[in-house]
Amino acid sequence: MTDERTDEQELIIEQIEVGPMQNFTYLVGSRSTREVVVVDPAWDIGGLISHIEKHDYILTGALVTHYHPDHCGGSMGGHSVEGVAQLLEKQALKIYIHKEEADGLKKITGISDTDMVRVSSGDTLNIGDVDVEFLHTPGHTPGSQCFRIKRTLVSGDTLFINGCGRVDLPGSDTEQMYRSLQKLATLPDDTLLLPGHNYGHVPNATMGETKQHNAYLRVNDLETWKTIMGG
Repeated sequence: MTDERTDEQELIIEQIEVGPMQNFTYLVGSRSTREVVVVDPAWDIGGLISHIEKHDYILTGALVTHYHPDHCGGSMGGHSVEGVAQLLEKQALKIYIHKEEADGLKKITGISDTDMVRVSSGDTLNIGDVDVEFLHTPGHTPGSQCFRIKRTLVSGDTLFINGCGRVDLPGSDTEQMYRSLQKLATLPDDTLLLPGHNYGHVPNATMGETKQHNAYLRVNDLETWKTIMGG
């Protein structure tokens, strides 16, 4: 259920699989202050809150990688998925979303402008003694973002262990995804990759390991990339 960096004692990182689509929700925070944020809260908000309370964490915010309902709640395939709206019913806090994704998040979940903090790439959020850097990685959606925390990257649906997010959905863009993956490929090899779904042969891996077996990271020219992606 959890994956914690033993070499960075101050950092809390918990990887929690939720829902029928093998989504990963994450808790990120500071061990000394017990403050945490939840990344992509969806499917089982009551269970997430119970887990936070059981570990005596102090929930201070929620980070959303992108506005698809399996990551933030809303209607999907005729079914209602729990997410940020239900989280706000249980606790008043801010939802951090990339500025280009905010309108989509409002439409999908029904939350208001006052519930959200619109962020830009390069912005940082302090959680106790831990800093989270927001990285804009469009392609899967216009405002998709990843979160870099020390030597850890929470990548949402931008980068998976063995693949990347779809680019055949409304708002997706093949060229933007290529450039986003090229950006992530420059991260140090010892960066721990934590994806948005448990789609890989392992739930997490270093960027060095991912570069070796993820073919999408090995493409280094745009035309070849477009051919592979059918764009």
